[in-house]
Amino acid sequence: MATAKKVKQVSRASLMRQYYNGNPTATVNEVAKKFNTTYQIAYMVRKEMQKKTPKAKPLAGKFKRIAVFSSNESVLDTINPECAKPEEPKSDPVNHPAHYKVGGIETIDFIEAKALGYHLGNAVKYITRADHKGNRLQDLQKAKWYIDRAIEKASI
Repeated sequence: MATAKKVKQVSRASLMRQYYNGNPTATVNEVAKKFNTTYQIAYMVRKEMQKKTPKAKPLAGKFKRIAVFSSNESVLDTINPECAKPEEPKSDPVNHPAHYKVGGIETIDFIEAKALGYHLGNAVKYITRADHKGNRLQDLQKAKWYIDRAIEKASI
């Protein structure tokens, strides 16, 4: 008995985004004609792409010089003090809460990568969100409770 292969459908908008990426100088009219669509649709696809790629902001005055040492050499480097605090991403409260993604990696991805299990995974979850959810002390106490529980289970 032969099984049918599933064919993944690719949207026209996805194809247009690929084309824009490969042809950055392409005009909206050219793209609309190539993909047999209206100017408005080609324009909206391009506009959405521009929203997802933020433009660089002027950085004048936001840097300070510090000395960075590598081996025996002194190297001057610039650091933006605002970059020291990770920016909180937009939130999808059910699937991807913002406080789980601070620092560029979702907490669940870290927990699964390290195979931490239930108790230690929950401890990491509460620690990573302690400064971003509203009640730092309570989240740290919960993390401690899960760590104590893991220690208790390990000593049995």
